[in-house]
Amino acid sequence: MALISAPAFAAEPAIATRNMAAPPNGLGADSRLTSIEETLKAQDNRLSRQEQRLAEQQKALAAQQTEIEKLRAERDGLLADIRAGRSDATDTAVPYASLSPSADTTASSSTDATTNSASPSSDGSLSGTSAGSAPGSSSGSSSGTMTIAQVEPMKPDPLPQQPVGAAPPPKKVEEVAALPEHVGVLTPKGRFVFTPSLDYVRSSSNRLVFRGVEIVPGIQLGVIEANDADRDSAVGTVAMRYGLTSRLEVEARIPYVYRHDRVTTLAQRDETTTRTTDLDGQQIGDVEFSARYQINDVRPGRAIFVANARVKPPTGLGPYDVGYDEFGVATSLSTGSGFWAIEGGITMLYPTDPAVIFASLSYLHNVPRDINKEIGGAMVGRVDPGDSIGASLGFGLALNPRFSVSFGYSHSFIFPTKTEIGGTHQQSSSLQVGSLLMGWSYRINDRMTLTNNFEFGVTSDAPDMRMVVATPMSF
Repeated sequence: MALISAPAFAAEPAIATRNMAAPPNGLGADSRLTSIEETLKAQDNRLSRQEQRLAEQQKALAAQQTEIEKLRAERDGLLADIRAGRSDATDTAVPYASLSPSADTTASSSTDATTNSASPSSDGSLSGTSAGSAPGSSSGSSSGTMTIAQVEPMKPDPLPQQPVGAAPPPKKVEEVAALPEHVGVLTPKGRFVFTPSLDYVRSSSNRLVFRGVEIVPGIQLGVIEANDADRDSAVGTVAMRYGLTSRLEVEARIPYVYRHDRVTTLAQRDETTTRTTDLDGQQIGDVEFSARYQINDVRPGRAIFVANARVKPPTGLGPYDVGYDEFGVATSLSTGSGFWAIEGGITMLYPTDPAVIFASLSYLHNVPRDINKEIGGAMVGRVDPGDSIGASLGFGLALNPRFSVSFGYSHSFIFPTKTEIGGTHQQSSSLQVGSLLMGWSYRINDRMTLTNNFEFGVTSDAPDMRMVVATPMSF
């Protein structure tokens, strides 16, 4: 028995020791639960702070989005103004009107305008009639009818690449050549624009004159004369423009004129006689000096008005300065009008993105002078070339940032020319010169633009066609 009881007593202290070392059943679970709750509370705090930072970021993003939308609206407005009339907060420039055609020729008609053009120019080039544009024109010059241009197309400005709230960088205003040659764009302050151009004019006329009696249709007693005249002229012009201020520019144009006329006359009396005469003339034409001023500021929904003035001295060879034979027939052709001319006008441009509507009105005055020269046995005294009133209407359209087109109509009324011949006073007939205008412009790079403009005569006194190619280059 003693041997059996000893092990039992030995085992009890061991069991008691294990029971005393083990903690209560609920104490370990509470400790772990407390640790988990503390961890969750810490995570909640971190999550709350992250949510707070996220809310602040969302608020900042909303403010940035509002600022971006504002900048986009400003950009769209500036693009509309640029396409329409080239405006900017610090450098406003708008198209200017054309100068009217010369006043006393049926072989020349001109509407710069840029618009220049609608001038629209281009350097555009839709600015008055440029010297020597047509034989014997009173203005002696043909300033381009359609170089809105004119003019250089614009490209969109990128959004500012700096933190929102900082002032955006100054925008570079591009010239828009979406206008005809006679409606162009005012030159920015301090910028110089050099424009070489080539102007070709083609004019023809056919006239049949019968002096006598027509007994029955087809049977005529008298004299029949038929006259067929083909006139071609090419004018190479160098134009220089400079922006004195953001609203005032000055320009000078120096033309060199080449002309060729071929006249065939058929006279039927006792026998049929045909005579063909070829006449040529080449020399410097009438130099022009002009200035353009933007009257009002550019504002959305309002028209822009530009005033222009031009002076043309008689630097070319005038119609009374060429040689004549004993019958009073000229032996060569003139390259200028032979008279001083002064012109004033105003152009209206109405931007309506992506086009600009243009209209212009001008008055050209030719200063009379005493010729006091005997021609063909008759003494020619005082000559008063007819003045002219010119108007144009059309629009220029930018098809993309580089290419633009323009369409319009130009019309001029030329008053009669009064001439004192042999003590008598003679007066010519008035002229109506109307032409359809169209042109295009392509911007080659930031400094050079290529423009091509056309005129198609729609009245009997207007030239058949006129084409101008110019390449404005800015510096």
